[in-house]
Amino acid sequence: MHFLVAESEPAEARRRRRDSVGRSSGETFVDVLTEIVPGAVCHRITPADAGARLPARAALAGYDAILLTGSPLHVYDDTPEVRRELDFMRAVFRSGTPAFGSCAGLQIAVMAAGGKVRAMGARREAGLARRITPTAKGHAHPLLRGRPLAWDAPAIHSDEVEELPAGATLLATNSMTRVQAAEIRFEGGTFWGVQYHPEITLAEVAAALRRQAGDLVEHKLARDGSDVEASAALYDELHGDPGRTDLAWRLGLDAEVTEAPRRQRELRNFIEHIVRRTEHGSMAAAAS
Repeated sequence: MHFLVAESEPAEARRRRRDSVGRSSGETFVDVLTEIVPGAVCHRITPADAGARLPARAALAGYDAILLTGSPLHVYDDTPEVRRELDFMRAVFRSGTPAFGSCAGLQIAVMAAGGKVRAMGARREAGLARRITPTAKGHAHPLLRGRPLAWDAPAIHSDEVEELPAGATLLATNSMTRVQAAEIRFEGGTFWGVQYHPEITLAEVAAALRRQAGDLVEHKLARDGSDVEASAALYDELHGDPGRTDLAWRLGLDAEVTEAPRRQRELRNFIEHIVRRTEHGSMAAAAS
């Protein structure tokens, strides 16, 4: 299979992430994709970057799937980086190639298709999105196949989808962020996205907490940097030994988070349906 991974992070954010976990968001996606599909060919591009060489529509159509990563960009800001991201996403929709995105990847697809994204104000999902539940349509949608009636997932974000575009379906929600998962159909393309991060490890959760420690203290989710570090250290320990039930208990986690294949469920479901699309017809037909 051939995957195109679009790194939504600008260059400085990629550098900071590599400094903290050794890889960019796009490199994380590549690692997980090749774990799920051994032998997969993955290409990375950086649509936010000025002068980035991006595939033409015909080349986009040649991939089995296109994946959009998270990013610290605020997609409601009218900046050159955001405009380039939105232009790229519109090209993805027009190519007809199935697409998947997490966190800012979902937000980019929403904005590109005519929806709205907003800042969350004082609210945060930091470390985990808790008690995500499927909607009635989400229960039947293949993106969420195998998820229980409620689950937690790695998440850290300060923006959220305010309004889904026409042609979109809300698939999952929770008490903090209304749009946790959605399908968007626009200009002949289909996108499946989640506000959380099925692709990241618990060590990457820890690193994200450390990178955003100041914001967490400012919004009273921690008293000070030592509080953030104490939480991050628990995630690091559990990453190193996922069988530590004592650590899982302290963090309030179950196997939906601690076991990698279950944590990655949405991404794995997406790939499974690309295979079905290739073998039996369109992704839309498989989803219906």
